[in-house]
Amino acid sequence: MQDYEVHEESRIAQVTAVVRSTLAVEEIGPWLKNSYGDIDRVLSERQAGPTGPPFARYRMLGGGRFEIEAGFPATSPIDPVGDVGPSELPGGQVAVTVHIGPYDAMEPAYKALETWVNEHGRKVGDPWEVYFSDPSTDPAGWRTEIVQPFRPAEPELPSGDSR
Repeated sequence: MQDYEVHEESRIAQVTAVVRSTLAVEEIGPWLKNSYGDIDRVLSERQAGPTGPPFARYRMLGGGRFEIEAGFPATSPIDPVGDVGPSELPGGQVAVTVHIGPYDAMEPAYKALETWVNEHGRKVGDPWEVYFSDPSTDPAGWRTEIVQPFRPAEPELPSGDSR
């Protein structure tokens, strides 16, 4: 099992071009493959990038479904073209780790990030994954950076305090 080193970074907001969808886990892979091609084409046509590797940001909805925003960093916001539109990865404090291996084995990396954030008294935001490997290569060597935004935890109010 991989040992996950977690570290804190301060990130600046990053302009992106994305597509969005709500999907079940088993639908994500094929959807990402098609989406990245569309986004890359739009960015190239607009001479706006891509300026970095692809990413996908996830919000768990329950019932095995996720709201997903997938795309690339861009040089500037783009006007919407079909399903491709402008967005932004947020700036701020994040916890980061790197997973080596197939995507379906990333759960321990997410657990390591969650543990780190909890131990530092913070609350998690919606994470994103940055994909540094060609998915046509051997999954054992895939390198994925997982970025977990966080914010200070809300202070607990004393019992009976209704502020």
